[in-house]
Amino acid sequence: MKQIVISAVNLRKGGTLTILRQCLAFLSEWAPSKGYEVIALVHQRELADYPNIRYIEIPWAIEGWGKRLWCEYVTMGRIARELGPIDLWLSLHDTTPRVKARRQAVYCQTSFPFLRWRWSDFRFDKKIPLFAMFTRFAYRIGIHKNRYLVVQQQWLREGFSQMFGLPEDRFIVAPPQRETLPPQAPEEGSAGRPFTFLYAATADVHKNFELLCEAAQRLEGKVGKDVFRVILTIDGSENKYASWLRKTWGHVSSLDFSGFMTKERLQATYASTDCLVFPSRIETWGLPISEFLPYDRPMLLSDLPFAHETAAGAREVGFFDSTSADSLAQAMERVLSGDHKGLAPVHPRPLQQPKASSWVELFELLLSED
Repeated sequence: MKQIVISAVNLRKGGTLTILRQCLAFLSEWAPSKGYEVIALVHQRELADYPNIRYIEIPWAIEGWGKRLWCEYVTMGRIARELGPIDLWLSLHDTTPRVKARRQAVYCQTSFPFLRWRWSDFRFDKKIPLFAMFTRFAYRIGIHKNRYLVVQQQWLREGFSQMFGLPEDRFIVAPPQRETLPPQAPEEGSAGRPFTFLYAATADVHKNFELLCEAAQRLEGKVGKDVFRVILTIDGSENKYASWLRKTWGHVSSLDFSGFMTKERLQATYASTDCLVFPSRIETWGLPISEFLPYDRPMLLSDLPFAHETAAGAREVGFFDSTSADSLAQAMERVLSGDHKGLAPVHPRPLQQPKASSWVELFELLLSED
């Protein structure tokens, strides 16, 4: 049988693991019918266990960048030789392994090469700025060996094309599959609550929680304590960054440090939210924007390329300077007062070829002869 290899030894959680699961779930049914055997190189099989897939577990590859690079450029080369002729090798985690295959491709899952890191980032989590710097280097190694590079948004195609000197037609834009969950009705007894803003994100320094906290403090000083509330999906115990946020702005009455939410609780919170706020400094996609879009309510988003693309189809969106608490506070005050003049529809931007709207379209492109 012809062979497809999926390398994903570093994918263990979050959106990147979701991509791995979607990919292998698709291949487990599609590949055998097309005469392909699928070999998956993973951290642990139970993270993404599907039938008709042959697994090779490499748990030690996550033990630092030294071992990760050894795995990519030595171990995977040996595995490729042992497997014999490989029709397609798809790396699902950004780097291009040193292997011999008829076709090779890489899925660029991180936008961190474009992060404008700050010196203060080192104070809370030095891994973030170091990773931003390192990925620029790691991406470059062997990148020209790939027939295609897969990205989730047009701005990433344009950005990586310029960064690495590759033509845009070497990049396939494949937006992630959106879960179209129907909007829920607000919970009973929520009619008399204050106007609610929500920021759903993990406690990572690039999520820019401090901008929203400072904006809430300024807005509270202007309109009062009981007029609005801002729900944050952190509680201050997650890490040094979250602890600093809670210590610095925990006295602000309008801020609700609610902590982690299950998918079900988050969906219920969306239903009671009047306006989504998303001040993140960098994202590959920005899932809460997609999840909140069916509620057809205002959204205030960082004026950055990822947010413009992810919000496509929304009717009322305002964009603010992600470095200015004043800009965000003013936008929140306008929405709070019922002034929607600063909000506008975000029209979808037509995607140029090559593009893929499904896993079958993606693999047909990756396996094409041209």
